[in-house]
Amino acid sequence: MSVESNNSVQAYDVFNGDADGICALHQLRLADPCKAELVTGTKRDIDLLGRFESRQGDRLTVLDISLDSNIVPLRKHLAAGAEVTYFDHHNAAQAFEHAHLNLHCDMATDVCSSILVNRYLSGQYWQWAVVAAYGDNLPEVASTMGTQAGLSEIQRSQLQELGILLNYNAYGESVDDLHFHPAALYQAVHDYSDPFDFLNSAAQFDVLRNAYVSDMAFMQGLRVYRQSELTSIYILPAQAWARRISGILANQLTQEQRGKSFAVLTAKPEGSYVVSVRSGDTDNCPASQFCSAFPTGGGRRAAGGINNLAAIEVDHFVQAFIAYFEKMEKPQLSLS
Repeated sequence: MSVESNNSVQAYDVFNGDADGICALHQLRLADPCKAELVTGTKRDIDLLGRFESRQGDRLTVLDISLDSNIVPLRKHLAAGAEVTYFDHHNAAQAFEHAHLNLHCDMATDVCSSILVNRYLSGQYWQWAVVAAYGDNLPEVASTMGTQAGLSEIQRSQLQELGILLNYNAYGESVDDLHFHPAALYQAVHDYSDPFDFLNSAAQFDVLRNAYVSDMAFMQGLRVYRQSELTSIYILPAQAWARRISGILANQLTQEQRGKSFAVLTAKPEGSYVVSVRSGDTDNCPASQFCSAFPTGGGRRAAGGINNLAAIEVDHFVQAFIAYFEKMEKPQLSLS
């Protein structure tokens, strides 16, 4: 979603279109209402700061997109005189201090951007942080937060379903694959301060629930492409349902088989692949380190991805993936 600047001071809310990005912004705007241009896209659309130009005094709120992937446009916005507030938990090796940059970054494996916002707001809208943590594949963290706050098992299960569905909606090659544009889904969510009211009343929740069941049915009979003791690799076809469930599949496999690392390659219509990676050993084999060695790759310690893997490089990827996550002598990963 591109934005055109005009001569007046503007506010921009720039956020990842997944559960974490939506819930992070939702918390902030419940606490601090602000009319802002929404800049977002699919889960893989992370170079969002380059989509618009800002001016002196503009306010940018940036949520759940990698600082390293946006370093050039971030510096450009700051040089233009914009005020930037940034919450994220992805790689930020290039983080820097600036008088107009308010950076909240934590790359620990047990946080997501919504949890960082929750801390910033002193727990004011903590239920939405729980939703985001479930959606961002942090079920233990989410369950602990919910239990400590007095949620019942049924209530925690409801918030888990909501988090998964919000996250599910973000996966696709383009917004045409999604059931709702993330900006529209955020606006629907933002009508509800209580997540239980949203899942009990919002039409969008029922649409996503039914679509999720339909798409997940295609996974019946899905077979692993390559596996070893510590790794499994799946390859999905160039179908919209496959693009929508790729990340959900990776998260589900991680929860079902702890300690094992997974890669899900989903074919694009033109023949290349988008890749989701989950590490079963975040301390010794961070997913971000592996994925960043490939062009268009990145992420965080537990989860990473490659936006465009050429078909001719699939065999190399498979060999490198097994070697890296089996802790063998590491091959040269870089394709550049």
